[in-house]
Amino acid sequence: MKTPKRIEPLINDGLVDEVISQLKSGKEATVYLVRCGDVLRCAKVYKDVHHRSFKQATAYREGRKVKNSRDARAMEKGSRFGKKELEDAWQNAEVSALYRLAAAGVRVPQPHGCFDGVLLMDMVSDGKGGPAPRLSEVDFTPELARDYHEQLIREVVRMLCAGLVHGDLSEYNILVDEKGPVIIDLPQAVDAAGNNNARAMFERDVNNLAQFFGQFDEELLHSQYGKEIWAIYESGELTPDTPLTGIVEEDDIPADIDSVLREIMDAHDEEMRRREREAADNDD
Repeated sequence: MKTPKRIEPLINDGLVDEVISQLKSGKEATVYLVRCGDVLRCAKVYKDVHHRSFKQATAYREGRKVKNSRDARAMEKGSRFGKKELEDAWQNAEVSALYRLAAAGVRVPQPHGCFDGVLLMDMVSDGKGGPAPRLSEVDFTPELARDYHEQLIREVVRMLCAGLVHGDLSEYNILVDEKGPVIIDLPQAVDAAGNNNARAMFERDVNNLAQFFGQFDEELLHSQYGKEIWAIYESGELTPDTPLTGIVEEDDIPADIDSVLREIMDAHDEEMRRREREAADNDD
């Protein structure tokens, strides 16, 4: 096929030898199958910020480092320069997340660098030499659904132990190779400790998995892995091998509102007495 203009510099630099086909085109990027020597890889070409709708929610960007205050102001104002900086930060977030997660043993495509808006990474194979299917394209039995759900729960735990939350996990950004699920599409990944929305995003990711696999095994619809895992994470005891049940015991004991109010009033009265004593001392 004809070489896309954005990939031409990679061919000129010897990073890519040939563009074989287009694999996927979305709002954020177009993915191509490319040949690099004897190896097939994917080239994810991010779409130009000036030629697409730029709707990167601030909830995802919270906690990410910005080079300086000037860049931060430009991003907030949405100027041409600010949009370009936002775009660069969005792309860099995915590259950084891929390297970080691959190093932590999470099943993600191995990255090979980002060059002027083109992310080069391993192709996830179907085991027969072709690109792997999405999770949504796989036929499931209840047994296979439980198996893959368990594998993915372990993957999101490894991600969380590495300090990251996917933020948009679903059956459409998970591929399946001969060994099982592989997580893709991470430009919106958030810092688990630095983003106030991380917990809600994590629980949504895990609930999305339960909803998808629950089509094949209804028991998964009642699991509460998201709440369970996050509670263990907040306690500082989460590891990639932490035993999980998917069950969270709800606290059915009603709050003692009267006791809380009494404590508040007692504290208020004590503060008033303290002020009166200070006023008396000052008069003396």
